[in-house]
Amino acid sequence: MNQQVRKIVVGITGASGSIYAKVLLDRLHRIGQDDGVELTVGLVWSRNARTVWATELGSDHPPEYGFAEYGAMDFMAPFASGSARYDTMIIAPCSMGTMGRIAAGVSNDLMTRAADVVLKERRRLILVPRDTPLSLIHLRNMTTLTEAGAIIAPAMPSFYSVPADFEALAATVVDRVLDLAGLPVDTFRWGAGKELKED
Repeated sequence: MNQQVRKIVVGITGASGSIYAKVLLDRLHRIGQDDGVELTVGLVWSRNARTVWATELGSDHPPEYGFAEYGAMDFMAPFASGSARYDTMIIAPCSMGTMGRIAAGVSNDLMTRAADVVLKERRRLILVPRDTPLSLIHLRNMTTLTEAGAIIAPAMPSFYSVPADFEALAATVVDRVLDLAGLPVDTFRWGAGKELKED
């Protein structure tokens, strides 16, 4: 069997929504166990991400997935350069501050540098903002990033799969992100499962 070889950067910022990051890491770990996928994951946290994770999820660190982790200012990380050929970066959740710095081309830490690299190399950058309401500045930053080739995938859960708990609800966003990244994911597909009846 030909293996799908993928190199993914995951960024976790201090925006609320650590559940999205957890479910994303869970899913990537599962995908990495698939015989058909050779997956390399590099993980970078913003300065405040662990504090928010601990506040929202009750622990200061995710389970041990075996992913390589890099410090916020570690510019020796492989994905700080396009030559490492990481094909996708997902930032989930993505704070508006991080989004604004990426939109302005400010590479003041590893996360924004990696995002800048992905954009300049014309690879996939998927941002998962979780904030409301949105200011005109936020919207303009999203427009700038979309024009530069990024994909904005807001953390807006869907409900037609009737998720049973918070993780299942978060998965309705994460699974769409994995679809956008071109990764295999076993998820609810509209029209392929439960039929919804009209009133």
